[in-house]
Amino acid sequence: MFKQVRKWFITRFWGHSQQRARLVSKDGRCNIEFGNVEAQSRLIFFVDIWTTVLDLKWRYKMTIFITAFLGSWFFFGLLWYAVAYIHKDLPEFHPPVNHTPCVEHINGLTSAFLFSLETQVTIGYGFRFVTEQCGTAIFLLIFQSILGVIINSFMCGAILAKISRPKKRAKTITFSKNAVISKRGGKLCLLIRVANLRKSLLIGSHIYGKLLRTTITPEGETIILDQININFVVDAGNENLFFISPLTIYHVIDHTSPFFHMAAETLPHQDFELVVFLDGTVESTSATCQVRTSYVPEEVLWGYRFAPIVSKTKEGKYRVDFHNFSKTVEVDTPHCAMCLYNEKDARAKMKRGYDNPNFILSEISETDDTKM
Repeated sequence: MFKQVRKWFITRFWGHSQQRARLVSKDGRCNIEFGNVEAQSRLIFFVDIWTTVLDLKWRYKMTIFITAFLGSWFFFGLLWYAVAYIHKDLPEFHPPVNHTPCVEHINGLTSAFLFSLETQVTIGYGFRFVTEQCGTAIFLLIFQSILGVIINSFMCGAILAKISRPKKRAKTITFSKNAVISKRGGKLCLLIRVANLRKSLLIGSHIYGKLLRTTITPEGETIILDQININFVVDAGNENLFFISPLTIYHVIDHTSPFFHMAAETLPHQDFELVVFLDGTVESTSATCQVRTSYVPEEVLWGYRFAPIVSKTKEGKYRVDFHNFSKTVEVDTPHCAMCLYNEKDARAKMKRGYDNPNFILSEISETDDTKM
């Protein structure tokens, strides 16, 4: 009991002040900053304006949405006012009774703005309308109608695409808070639990991992965020997962694993970040999405396994208890992977040992050949 309280106290108060820097947060966001980017390179973002608008946050996107419509209405309102001013249709010019204006009932800037609004959004009140008196007004009407359709299609399409992005589907895929290391099938494994919170499947799911750490090459070069492949599997493989219930994926810690030379005492002092990826296709939209999370050494528990969460009800249904989703249970686990394999090798050698029936012990009498 005292050990658990001490562990909670250290994690709660000391751990927060000693948090490691993450490249990928627990919810999948990348913690990276680009510095000293040339101004010419920044212009490339405006070339791919569609992706730039989709990647914007909602507050910026809505600001652009409102500004685009209000700005275009006010801009064309000024043009309609200029047409009426040049053609002397305004009341301050005192036009004669038989005067035919370019646009009927434009009496000032406010009425010009209202006509611009009615034209672009095709409200069609009928009170203000263009006459055949001047070709400039007809050309401006055509130009505003075409540009209004373009603005409307782009902005409404961007809002719809933002809402329907598969990134939102990834929010319903959750990983366990911690990873655990324990024996599974007689092998030492690193285990992670992942669950799909929707009943709709992810088609063609594929799961894998990357271990990020700083390494020094034989030439003396320091590589920050060096990536090492980590293979995760379930009992049926790591591709085309039947992802209807929570799965426990595991990585076998063998001689090729970067965790092979780690032990229970040395693991918290290691400097690495384990990033786990899950790729799949959304069943309802056929759009691909990626879910990711990360684990630092303090979030990898040695000598634990996950508590069971799937049970069967009296009605014959399978029930998933997400209260125990990240709950762990302490189990007997070898001190290190090397200890487990050395123990297995010793047992295998004992099983392979046998007596040689052709071995004959012969006694050799010693003789003294020394002559005096």
